[in-house]
Amino acid sequence: MCVDPIVFTDHTNDTKAASESGQLYIISLFLSSLYIILLFPVGLLGNILILVVNLNPSSRLTAPDLYFVNLAMADLALVADSLIEVFNLKQGYYDKPGLCTFMNLFQQVNMYSSVFFLTWMSFDRFVALTAFTGRSMPHARLSCCLIWVSSSLLTVFPFALAQRQHIGELHFCFANVTQIQWLEVIVGFLLPFCILGLCYWRIARVLQRGQGGQQRNPRRQKALRMISAAVLVFFLCWLPENVFISFHLLRGEANRGTLWQDYPLTGHAVRLAAFSNSCLNPLIYSFLGETFQEKLRSRWAKQHRSASDKSIYVPAASTCGQAKCDRPSHAAHKCKLHDPSTNCSTPLK
Repeated sequence: MCVDPIVFTDHTNDTKAASESGQLYIISLFLSSLYIILLFPVGLLGNILILVVNLNPSSRLTAPDLYFVNLAMADLALVADSLIEVFNLKQGYYDKPGLCTFMNLFQQVNMYSSVFFLTWMSFDRFVALTAFTGRSMPHARLSCCLIWVSSSLLTVFPFALAQRQHIGELHFCFANVTQIQWLEVIVGFLLPFCILGLCYWRIARVLQRGQGGQQRNPRRQKALRMISAAVLVFFLCWLPENVFISFHLLRGEANRGTLWQDYPLTGHAVRLAAFSNSCLNPLIYSFLGETFQEKLRSRWAKQHRSASDKSIYVPAASTCGQAKCDRPSHAAHKCKLHDPSTNCSTPLK
């Protein structure tokens, strides 16, 4: 029997590719399961809790609280958007230009807003600590509006320019444009990380100077631990994706426009790591912050008092009007003991 070597080679290559694809799928499924079980509930419930506690009508909203609320909104959108990446195990939407572009537009707007709010909150903490200027709600509202507008413009303008350059291309996807990837690395990671590092370095020095020769302030120590954890988590979560993109940009491989298609497992892993930052932000900025804990305890105490007030004893409707007082009975005895003012005057024999 004669076997065509070309056909045999093609069959062997197809079998090997199918085996590798199955292995990648299993690893991606394992990573997605870990994210869904460990991180997604924390990000979803944590950010919702921040909104519920800070948007309570009975509590006063301060400038830092407003930043927390907007950061929680951006993080909540990213956490919800991460479900698409989780269930996109075979990277199917990258092969559909319209869906690919829409998903990356949505991701970039919320990614920029989340990173920018994180950076601005760090700068606001530095300003408040050094007392250069005061915090005011009008300035905080204006800052939030500018952050959302700048995040939208940094996404929409590059998209419009890329659309004009790639007009007529059937398989054009916004995620594969080299200039967009450079913009994401520089503006979405390097610049914010430099500002974060500078602000927290200055904050740490101010806190340490305030402790020199004096008894350590537990509140300041907790603030120092919180800001150190914030920088570390931001760096660890966003570094893998930006290193992955930068490595291929510097090598020129991204010019082929198939970065995420050629490395699906790596792309899936670094995307999940980046989404993890939005899941961990509530733990760092709220549950390690004394202000949020005080608000949460206050709201819990009010809810507990409200529930206790509702459980106060309300006397049941009196049955004395229906009691038979002309003969001894258990009902008459009960009526006499319950309400002496009733007409049940006949004593028990």
